[in-house]
Amino acid sequence: MAFRLFVPILAGATLRERLLACIGAMIGIALTGVISGLATGGGPHVALLVAPMGASAVLLFAVPASPLAQPWSIIGGNSVSALVGVTVAHFVHDPVIASGLAVALAIAAMSFTRCLHPPGGAAALTAVLGGPAVISAGFLFPFAPVALNSTILVALGFLFHKLARRNYPHVAAPAANSHGTADLPARERVGFRPEDVDAALTALDETFDIDRDDLERLLRQVELQAMVRSHRTLLCQDIMSRDVISVPEQATAEEARRQLLDHNIRTLPVVDAEARLTGAVGLRELTKAVDTVKGVMATAGTASPNTPAMSLLPVLTDGRSHAVVIVDSERRVLGLITQTDLLAAAARVQAADNGLAA
Repeated sequence: MAFRLFVPILAGATLRERLLACIGAMIGIALTGVISGLATGGGPHVALLVAPMGASAVLLFAVPASPLAQPWSIIGGNSVSALVGVTVAHFVHDPVIASGLAVALAIAAMSFTRCLHPPGGAAALTAVLGGPAVISAGFLFPFAPVALNSTILVALGFLFHKLARRNYPHVAAPAANSHGTADLPARERVGFRPEDVDAALTALDETFDIDRDDLERLLRQVELQAMVRSHRTLLCQDIMSRDVISVPEQATAEEARRQLLDHNIRTLPVVDAEARLTGAVGLRELTKAVDTVKGVMATAGTASPNTPAMSLLPVLTDGRSHAVVIVDSERRVLGLITQTDLLAAAARVQAADNGLAA
């Protein structure tokens, strides 16, 4: 039971993510203090920091996908709130009333400027109760050190997340249509719609710390995982074509084009001299070919024979891929699954389910 106390309460949290957060916060806060000290003439041994930066670092490095941890949220939230706090302290001299009023007005100001950031409340409170140093800084306090600290911390966070191969600033992946039309991608035309997400959020009448587009993307992934689980017994090896037409890397564009047309197929796996998969070509790639297919081949979508067939849905409905190559551990081609193969398999499964239900 003791170990259960350490189970992360945040969805998706892993040990690796938490260790990265610890390392990032350590480096980010230390360097922010040093750089801020140098920028204000205090020298490298003077850490010019305000306490809310510690809370900002938790959000920036531990939950970088949160809307509350984005660059404008951190820089704007802290700076706007500090300005509100200084203004309130200037006009309201009772510390109890000033404290409550500063935090309340900071929330309102951050909401209107679309930079809600929890540490902003601490920045506003620091401006009111910060003591002689804050009072002497006056209206300079929101800019140096608060805005200065925030900007440096965000810049360091951006660099750290890039090195750690994290997506920051976080932007939800758009539902792009590769055909350049206004239609939604094929896999998003079934199931729930964006307006259903909006209606659900309205019905729940709560605020969630997740971007609305990220929430929709998460729900679609949940739908896919549920489908894969319910049809887990249908594997790639059960529906794949086994007599696969492929071409060597050194084949000419004309040879590859002839294979595509003669066999009425849309994708050709490309293999090396040892018959290992190196890519794939279709008519689209061959229009750019000037010599061999090796120079124009695209990355091939792959799966193993024991992969649940329904898990190929995201690849085969992205508007670009027409087939997935089934390979072994050495990337030797074992089979091929096309959009038609998966559609036929799904139809059979549906028919079987309906028969059982009847």
